[in-house]
Amino acid sequence: MSDLPFTLDQLRILKAIAAEGSFKRAADSLYVSQPAVSLQVQNLERQLDVPLFDRGGRRAQLTEAGHLLLSYGDRILSLCEETCRAIEDLQNLQGGTLIVGASQTTGTYLLPRMIGIFRQNYPEVAVQLHVHSTRRTAWSVANGQIDLAIIGGEVPPELQDSLEVIPYAEDELALILPVFHPFARQGLVQKDDLYKLGFISLDSQSTIRKVIDQVLTRCGIETRRLKVEMELNSIEAIKNAVQAGLGAAFVSISAIEKELQMGVLHRARIDEVVVNRMLSVIINPNRYRSKAAQAFIEEVLPQFATHKPKLLETAHETDRRVESHLPVETT
Repeated sequence: MSDLPFTLDQLRILKAIAAEGSFKRAADSLYVSQPAVSLQVQNLERQLDVPLFDRGGRRAQLTEAGHLLLSYGDRILSLCEETCRAIEDLQNLQGGTLIVGASQTTGTYLLPRMIGIFRQNYPEVAVQLHVHSTRRTAWSVANGQIDLAIIGGEVPPELQDSLEVIPYAEDELALILPVFHPFARQGLVQKDDLYKLGFISLDSQSTIRKVIDQVLTRCGIETRRLKVEMELNSIEAIKNAVQAGLGAAFVSISAIEKELQMGVLHRARIDEVVVNRMLSVIINPNRYRSKAAQAFIEEVLPQFATHKPKLLETAHETDRRVESHLPVETT
């Protein structure tokens, strides 16, 4: 076989330019000079005999050939990282890296506690937490960039056959009110009372908002009748706004533990309605699973799970598939 017309460094540069949108920002992110980046791209285009970027605009735009190379380059670099993690595993959890993903609320309020427990047992293992939308997180697991993830939304349909989605824990969406609100003095809030409240919510296009609306609808609450008077861009902002008396909100129970202990928010109970959503663990059964990831699954996840037997059963089944410490080929 002839020599490859590209190097791993050139693939990293191509990926950085595509992510940053310019040669200069890519060079800064890679801690190299812009002329060095430009030279590598010129050499790569000459070796492949195709242009990889349209240079007419202000932003570096990939050509069709550039997109194709980036797609394969991502997979090549992902496999290289996976190979390094497999080799590091030979040190038997005396080093290496665990990469965990999560959707926004779970990553902000639940995963840090889990990672803290893991780090107590394995202080030599470096842990990375990637918090993104459910869709982006699922793709990262599918591509091998993340070892496992906990999500609250739906896995994209195109990934459902390649990922293992394991029901993990129920997450209650609590109705929170200012502590001085009249309803805070009631034992229960009636479902029809919800339509009298002014709500504070995330933007209607946000993934978390859509998930919350879907869960509320399944519980018989007509979301179109809820009066959303303010939209904010974070759960923390929503909690502060409710605390200040600006309205009511539905948030994950995991996001308000501190505020409930301090008595600065009131959690209202709705008569005959409990608003739950299912959190899921997602893994890629065809990717190498490190000892660090397996330890996280077996030792940390069960401490927070409400569906523990299924989770551990699936983990052991997958472990048998990768016990040779080699990636499973996909067809």
